[in-house]
Amino acid sequence: MWAWTTGFVGCVVVPLGLWAFWLEPASLTVAEHELSLGWPGERSLRVAVLADLHVGSPFNGMAKLHSTVDRTNAAPPDVICILGDLVIQGVLGGRLVPPEEIVIELTRLPAPGGVVAVLGNHDGWFDHDRVRQALETIGIHVVEDTAIRLDTPAGLLWVAGISDLWTGRRDLSAALAAVADGSTPVLLLTHNPDIFPLVPDRVTLTLVGHTHGGQVRLPFAGAVIVPSEFGQRFAAGHVVESGRHLFVATGVGTVRFRVPPAVTLLTRRHASS
Repeated sequence: MWAWTTGFVGCVVVPLGLWAFWLEPASLTVAEHELSLGWPGERSLRVAVLADLHVGSPFNGMAKLHSTVDRTNAAPPDVICILGDLVIQGVLGGRLVPPEEIVIELTRLPAPGGVVAVLGNHDGWFDHDRVRQALETIGIHVVEDTAIRLDTPAGLLWVAGISDLWTGRRDLSAALAAVADGSTPVLLLTHNPDIFPLVPDRVTLTLVGHTHGGQVRLPFAGAVIVPSEFGQRFAAGHVVESGRHLFVATGVGTVRFRVPPAVTLLTRRHASS
């Protein structure tokens, strides 16, 4: 029995562990999705989404962040949205990378329409104000319970943001009250998908991270652990409910199995294209 158990661990558990902790986190893909959202304008809009960078988690250090920025810039996007959890707290085999070091790489993220961010629960657990200040120091707009209007190559766009559901004030009403007109498309950024059932029709598209796409997906079982009160309902990808659109980015860090780390690139196509 002991020999059988040892053999099982050696042949199955160890390779799976190497895959989840080393091989898959060290890889990086660009996940491209084309969305039909029905807002006005003849030009396409390309939005790059960077979620859950978790710089400092195993095999997910500054070198991978450099590659992430390179892959993002190669798109190239009109607008870049950062959805929180830049840092990592209390991860086995990792190290805490200060936000001031992380943003050195993020200075290489130019976008004609702007770079906009919200913070996540790990950022709040570390030091919310310090992470926010690091981002704002390099010119990234942090939108928490407010909104900013961007002039993009595809036209005007409001980007509203909500504080993290676990660590912030999460004032949806305040965020949308900052949207000063009733016709310009609105992107809503927040870290956690669980706010989505409360999002009104005025929002064109809600962008979130946090779930890591389930992080570990087993054959036939799907995502094993999704940090959401709604389970697999908001695990990953494009969700449409009652005419409202949500996109859950699978993110870049940390430990993963059958959920490759990804820069998400969303393209909004005009209905006639």
